[in-house]
Amino acid sequence: MPGHFVPPDHSRGDAPPLGGYAAVHARPAAFEGPDGISYSVEILAEATGDRARPWGAYLLFMRWARQGAQRVEGHLETPFLAWGTSERDALAQAGAMPLAEVQTVLETMIAAARAEQQATERPARRWWDVMRDDDARGDEA
Repeated sequence: MPGHFVPPDHSRGDAPPLGGYAAVHARPAAFEGPDGISYSVEILAEATGDRARPWGAYLLFMRWARQGAQRVEGHLETPFLAWGTSERDALAQAGAMPLAEVQTVLETMIAAARAEQQATERPARRWWDVMRDDDARGDEA
């Protein structure tokens, strides 16, 4: 189904927190990451196995394709950010996060993912460095 405009229904809640935004706009909140890519966010909850905090809620950021067909290309997932005695309570706690805080969480996660990727990648060599090394080896032979 192609996207269509649905006017916000402010009778469904207060739009500034994450959970309120989803209720008022009838869709997940979306953000632009510092990488220039669009992300939408969902609040999810799972049982923790901890008697003191039986339910934990976390954010799942879906990374959308930059070009081509509209599709999800990847995701980022936070650790538990809120806890509750029930799934509903944990979701409500996470849903109370201000949108600006959610944006900060996304930016922090993107930076951490970039740092991890750079740490595991072999540094790229510039083509002229490769050529210089090849020339040096050829002269020695």
